[in-house]
Amino acid sequence: MATRTIALVEDHALIAIGFRDLIASTDDLVLAGMVDTVEGLKSLDAELDLVVLDLRLADESLPADNVAAIHAMGAHVLIYTGAEDRRLIQSAARSGALGLIRKASDPDTLLDAIRTAAIGKEVFSTDWAAAIDSDAVLTDAKLSRREQEILGLYASGETAVTVAHRTGLSRDTVADYVSRIRRKYAEAGRPAHSRVDLYKRAVEDGYLGNSE
Repeated sequence: MATRTIALVEDHALIAIGFRDLIASTDDLVLAGMVDTVEGLKSLDAELDLVVLDLRLADESLPADNVAAIHAMGAHVLIYTGAEDRRLIQSAARSGALGLIRKASDPDTLLDAIRTAAIGKEVFSTDWAAAIDSDAVLTDAKLSRREQEILGLYASGETAVTVAHRTGLSRDTVADYVSRIRRKYAEAGRPAHSRVDLYKRAVEDGYLGNSE
């Protein structure tokens, strides 16, 4: 069996450690390294067959940009995520990633997906099929990581006061964030005048109950 060289881009240390140990248990997969940004892949001294890429990274990089950068390095891409973010999944699908695997997947399913993607074949799943087949292309409101957090809390029913308490911000700062979020959605052609509208936008973009 041919050996394939892979790398992981993941900014959650415990998940990365579990991934490393799983790959170490195989004879046909070699883990060249684990980094927390796509830029960090350049530090690995290896020709990669596949990069397993976390969908949402702390540096707020976009999936499409990350996939393009990895392709430029000559490697295939498999998305690895715990998020329910339809917009980001669609972006990754359109950019040429070979599929998506959930972080909650059992080890055998994960290894099968990695082996399939490492030889350049698409990894089919319900999530991936839905992203590819979807006709709804939502304009990205380009919320920052903090704005996404505020929206997820506020749209789920938290008050500005409780959001402030949970985030360590002042109530006025939270109100400013909410106003900015509304403005960004309006500029994206997806107005969110009411709390119900904000809830809909949060659901559309995967910001409710989103935990990796």
